[in-house]
Amino acid sequence: MRKFLIAGLFVALLLAGVVSRFASGSPDGLDYAAREGCTFDADGEITGGTCMAQQEQEHQLGDSPLADYGIKGIDNETLSTGLSGAAGVLLTFAIGGGLFWLIRRRTPGETPGDSPAGSPGDSPADEKVA
Repeated sequence: MRKFLIAGLFVALLLAGVVSRFASGSPDGLDYAAREGCTFDADGEITGGTCMAQQEQEHQLGDSPLADYGIKGIDNETLSTGLSGAAGVLLTFAIGGGLFWLIRRRTPGETPGDSPAGSPGDSPADEKVA
C-alpha cells in the first residue's frame, strides 16, 4: 500500500508541477457562459449587452501567496505555476492523509453499535486465533 501511495503522490506532483504549464490560457466553459450575452473590446472589457460577467468582483483572497495559479514573488511564470501546483498537491495529500489517519485510529468500541456490551473485546471479531 505504501508503494501505491508514493507512486500516486509522485504522479500527482509530476502532473501539477510539469504538465500544468501546458494548460490552455483560453477561457473555460464557466467563463464562456458568464460572458455570453455581452460584447467585448480587444482588451476584454465589456462594451455592451447583459451578462453575468458584469457582476464580477475581485476575489477576497486575490492577493494571497498562491493566487492566480502561481506563487507571489516568483517572476518566472512556468516555475511559479509548477511550484504552486506541487504545493497544492502536497497540502491536499497532507490534509487527506491526516484525516484518514485520525479516522483509522478510532477503535471499534468508540463507535456505537459495534459490540453488544459496548466495550472492546466483547465481540467474536476481537478474539485472537491461536
